[in-house]
Formats: sequence, C-alpha cells, structure tokens
Amino acid sequence: MINESRMLQDFLEYVQIPCHTLNERQIADLLTKQLTELGFDVKEDMAGKKLGGNTGNLIATRKGTVTTAPTLMLTAHMDCVEPCEGVKPVIKDGVITSDGTTILGGDDKAGVAAIMEALHTIQDQGLPCGDLQVVFAIAEEGGVNGSKNMDRELLHADMGFTFDTSGAPGRIVCKAPGQNKLRVTVTGTPAHAGIAPEKGNSAIVALAQMITRLPNGRIDEETTCNVGTISGGVATNIVAEKASLFMEVRSRNTAKLQKLTSDTVKIFEDTAAELGVKVDVEVLPAYNPFDLPEDSPTIKLAAKAATEIGFPVSIVESGGGSDASFYNAYGIPTCVLGVGMTNAHTKEECIKEVDLYNSARLALRIIMEATELKK
Repeated sequence: MINESRMLQDFLEYVQIPCHTLNERQIADLLTKQLTELGFDVKEDMAGKKLGGNTGNLIATRKGTVTTAPTLMLTAHMDCVEPCEGVKPVIKDGVITSDGTTILGGDDKAGVAAIMEALHTIQDQGLPCGDLQVVFAIAEEGGVNGSKNMDRELLHADMGFTFDTSGAPGRIVCKAPGQNKLRVTVTGTPAHAGIAPEKGNSAIVALAQMITRLPNGRIDEETTCNVGTISGGVATNIVAEKASLFMEVRSRNTAKLQKLTSDTVKIFEDTAAELGVKVDVEVLPAYNPFDLPEDSPTIKLAAKAATEIGFPVSIVESGGGSDASFYNAYGIPTCVLGVGMTNAHTKEECIKEVDLYNSARLALRIIMEATELKK
C-alpha cells in the first residue's frame, strides 16, 4: 500500500539536510509544511529557546474519521550526531549508506520517513483512522533534552510509538534504563613541578585514584557505569590544581540507579577526604526508566500489527535512552520500534531499503489496527 519510490526520495532528501542538535530549523520547516499539507495542525513549542537552539519540538494533531479509536502518537527525532553536514547517500545492493565521510542520518530520519509515508498513504487512499498526534523532537542526541523540555500540555495521546532504534521492524523495546550524569571537579594544591613538587597535591593524580575505585562497565544485566571524559592541568611543569570528569550511570531499575548514583558520589567524597583534596560532585538526572508490560495495550498493538504483516516479533529490553522515556513519564505509554538502522552514530551507518519500507508498513498497520480498538 505504501509508495516505496516516494518514501525513498523523501528519506534521501531528509538525510541530506544538515540537522545538527539545536539547529534543526531547516528540517523542521520542511516537515511543518508537509504535515500541514496532510491536514495536521502543527504547533512548535518553546524547547528550542530554553535550550539555546533555533527550533522547538513539533507537535502535530489531526482529527480522525474513527471517533471511537484511541489517539495514537507517532514520534521520531529530527537531529543527528556529527558529522552530519554534506551527507551524500549511496545505494548499492539494496543498502543505503553515506559516502563514508559522514554519518548517514538514518538515526532518526528513517523514523521520520516511516511516519510521513504512513500519513501520505492514509491521505492518498482515504483510509480510516483515529485521532493522530505526530511528534518530531529536537535535541534527542546528547541527552534527550528536546523531549525533556517539551510542552507536555500539547500531548494528549492514549499510547505512543517511537520509531528510533536498531533492529528490523518487529523489534519492540518495552523497557529501557534511566540515566544520571555526574560532573566531578577535583581541586588540589598547585606547585612548581620541578622546584617544589612536594608542596603540591595533584588533582589529576587524585582523580585517577578515584576512577580506579569506581564501578565500571556492566554492573549487572540492567545496570551500567561509564566515565566518558576527563580533563585537567595546564602545563607539565605545574602540579595540577584542577581536574574533572563527566560520567554516567544507567539502570532499568530505579532503586539500582539511585543506589549506584549515591555509591558513586560517596566514592568521590571519601577518596577526596583521604587524599586531602576538595571535590565537587554535581548529579544531573537525565531521564527515568520506563517499563511497559508485554500485555500492555501499546505493546499488544505493535506486536499485532507486526504479526499481521508477517514480521517476526521480538519484545526486548534495551540499554539505550530515547524520547520514549519522557513520553512515558508524561503519562503516555510509549514503546520504541526498530527501523533497521545499523551502525548508528558512525560513518559506517547503513539501512536496508526493505527495512526502511517495512517501517512505514508497520506505522501504517499500527494506525489501521487501532481503528478496531476503543478508547
């Protein structure tokens, strides 16, 4: 039922538009125009201004023809990781890649294209559907800050579907972790490294000892810890006065997330006291875990839609974050759906054409199956 040629051309157009985080204006204007032509009332919230960007989240709403059906929310994000300027897509043997100098941008233009093609098909063929909301978020990369700052008053769906993860269509993420970030600054005592090093107390050495005492990597099947960046010092002949790191902890279990966070803070504070340095630990909550039961209406609808069109269904737990964490927190039960993106966030990123088209087929089938449900 979908138009593969149209979808491919749209996808190729989307990925060639630079979509730096907090600089999504060009793609947002295009999507606003397209959604408006499809009969949607498009609103842009103030998240961009809050975050220092040039674009807000797009929340588009259209009344359906089946008034008894639940209101569905279909979501994707507009921004990409770097490098996303000058993308030159290449199609070979049914696989779409970049030319190797940039990412492709299938994360998450594949999700955007899937939603838009489903909407085009409904419009072209006059298919029945319930009320729809389409949400295209800004600033998903680097902390899901767009949805975190979204005007939740604009959201009123009964269930949501975020098209934004790896795996072929039919892969359904029902559970994902929460994340806390920690920004740590250690202050030692500076001194001349050649003349009087004994008068100094190196912040770098202290921070290094702290790091060796931290949990690292996979803690258990649902909990992880990672030091992402470190910096410190100004010159080789100065005992470093300052050193800092930026790290994260994640868990799909809220109690474990809280405990790992507090244990990590304690390691920094206890080690600082032991070594005679000062430490400042700032905990920055990023997002909460979400956990949808497999028998929840959202999961059941996605699984039924995939089954009806012959896609193998895989209901899984994930270690990655997404906008769905906030949509669930806002009271809209939302799962994350695979769109076929592979090697995302790298210059080797690719997507199979068949997965791209099947993502649109799944989006369309979810909308169609929902007409048989009651609010």
